[in-house]
Amino acid sequence: MADPILILLVGVVIVVGGIIGFKLHPFLALLLAALAVALLTPTEFVQQYFMSKGMSEVEALKAAHKSIGERIGVEFGNTCAKIGILIAMAAIIGKAMLDSGAAEKIIRAMLKITGEKNAPVGFILSSFFLTIPVFVDTVIFLMMPLAKAMGMRLKKNYLLLALSVIAGAVMANSYVPPSPGPLYLVSAMNVPIGLMMVCGSILGLCTITVGYLIAIYLNKKFDIPLRDSPDARLEDIKAIAEKDDKELPSLGWALLPAVFPLVTICIRSAFEAFVKTKELLTDSAIINQFIDIVLFFGDKNIALLMGAVFALLVLSNQKKTTKDKLTAFVQTALMSGGGIILITAAGGAFGGMLQQTGISSRIADLTKDYQMALIPLAFFITMVVRTAQGSATVALITASGILAGMAQNANLGFHPVYLCLAIGSGAKLIPWMNDAGFWIMCKTSNLTEQEALKTIAPMQSLMGLAGVILTMIAAWIFPMV
Repeated sequence: MADPILILLVGVVIVVGGIIGFKLHPFLALLLAALAVALLTPTEFVQQYFMSKGMSEVEALKAAHKSIGERIGVEFGNTCAKIGILIAMAAIIGKAMLDSGAAEKIIRAMLKITGEKNAPVGFILSSFFLTIPVFVDTVIFLMMPLAKAMGMRLKKNYLLLALSVIAGAVMANSYVPPSPGPLYLVSAMNVPIGLMMVCGSILGLCTITVGYLIAIYLNKKFDIPLRDSPDARLEDIKAIAEKDDKELPSLGWALLPAVFPLVTICIRSAFEAFVKTKELLTDSAIINQFIDIVLFFGDKNIALLMGAVFALLVLSNQKKTTKDKLTAFVQTALMSGGGIILITAAGGAFGGMLQQTGISSRIADLTKDYQMALIPLAFFITMVVRTAQGSATVALITASGILAGMAQNANLGFHPVYLCLAIGSGAKLIPWMNDAGFWIMCKTSNLTEQEALKTIAPMQSLMGLAGVILTMIAAWIFPMV
């Protein structure tokens, strides 16, 4: 009988060999790997997977007998549903902010505060705190154009700037509610949300410091310049960087395309995290209607759509763009975003097929009797599941499912918040081609796959490792927080 681990290895060989060895386009390599994994997975494995998701035996059997092409298509579509509109709108926002000079205006304002030397510190702290209430993908989409503009202005250290954006965003996404992963953990492990926010923020700031030092080293080791891309032609960015300040949009208008989605998503996230019933707030119909409107615009897809509208308004006003030119501009931006959507969705399809092999359950079985301390065990389980099937969320759920009973043991010896932090740390290892987020970071930063594996993957993994080491030290010194 096929073993999920062997199936995983086949998928790894096809993806890595196809992209690096045979120079296949990532979209094709990922779909071929998804096809191979699906072909090698027995129907009973797929049925068990769907039953673990809450389906009845009959429903799971029916889902498992769908054609392989349909199952791949469903996972492809599920990923598109999550990120398709976000990427398309973010592509428009990013290109519009670069072309209109809005990104340049923000960069000049930031440099007045941080100075050129500390610009990467400003990026890493901004991305960390923005990702607490906002989806990590959204923050990366909105901040990477700023990193490109800053890289052109400084004429050096682009890799450091891009890695700073990524480092801050990914760590907040693992540690600090109301980010979805930590929010799930506090519920599963019965940990107070306020305590997780405080501990997660402290650990996050420590790990991004480690990430920043690693980014400095990688920036010195690898000479990776800012390159031309559909959303950022170097000549255009250079021309804007040389403009007089009066020729750029005002700071308020420059910030609007990014700030509007960030603020509205923050409000909605805070509302959903801390308010269970809207009617408890007020009996006023007018105020309730106002809250409905705010929550409507706080939906991530609507928020990014409005951000794109504002970005196009700024561009149109700044360049006095005609309708035809604006249409051509949007077409170019969407072509850039479309490529990212296809690759990311193919990565989601590959990860989805790996999940249907039952790889998470297989790893859980292998580690259930492993006698070691609970904190490194939580980290190890999460790391292996994350690396095997790509989804950090699935890794979090798997690890918490195994450890939830132990976390509530009166004889645990330390506060269960440390298990949550260890699981969050393990979810950072090891990002590669089966992770949709890997492709988002890779493509928005214009790094090649090999460059991303040499830079993003080790930096993120070492931050996760630093996280679990710091967690163990803290649990030893302050066991009950």
